Amino acid sequence: MTSTDSAQQPSKAPAKDPWDLPDVSGLVVGVLGGTGPQGKGLAHRLAKAGQKVIIGSRAADRAQAAAAELGYGVEGADNAETARRSDIVIVAVPWDGHGKTLESLREELAGKLVVDCVNPLGFDKQGAYALKPEEGSAAQQAAALLPDSRVTAAFHHLSAVLLQDPEIDEIDTDVMVLGEVRADVEIVQALAGRIPGMRGIFAGRLRNAHQVESLVANLISVNRRYKAHAGLRVTDV
Repeated sequence: MTSTDSAQQPSKAPAKDPWDLPDVSGLVVGVLGGTGPQGKGLAHRLAKAGQKVIIGSRAADRAQAAAAELGYGVEGADNAETARRSDIVIVAVPWDGHGKTLESLREELAGKLVVDCVNPLGFDKQGAYALKPEEGSAAQQAAALLPDSRVTAAFHHLSAVLLQDPEIDEIDTDVMVLGEVRADVEIVQALAGRIPGMRGIFAGRLRNAHQVESLVANLISVNRRYKAHAGLRVTDV
């Protein structure tokens, strides 16, 4: 190759900065299971950070009562209306109702960015332990049930107690975010970053969701032994 040929080669585009995340402040966030501890805590933190939040429940009046408690402009609606009105939908329902809830909302969730934060766990006298769904994980079950949605996984390792505590201004933790499409993952990372103290960290594709969901069983053991509300920090990034 001559020097002239070499000069004509297109230059390689610089690698994208992984911390160059989109502005998500104008997106509406719906929380299915928003009357439960995890969902209510996430709704509280996101709304306090300035996000428009709608919490969903099977019963609209229950969701409305929970929204009134939270303030910060949070609205309450039944799950179907919450899904329809939201740009991003966080799934924070109990594991035993996960599949049935998503199946019933397939139409309303079509085209939406879905963030699954459900942890399939069992409990016995020895404590918490991970369950392995047939699809591999709760997130993969969501992806199978919602073929027309953009499914990601995040917010698994957060303490509902800390999320709901009005005396705590910052949540000192990282949020592991998984998904198939980089742009979708970055939206969820940016959403996590709206909450003071949090960072959203890319942690792989949905096939890696099982071990992320399962780690909650270990954190429950940590919390019981040390009387804590443990979270995670990823070092060197």
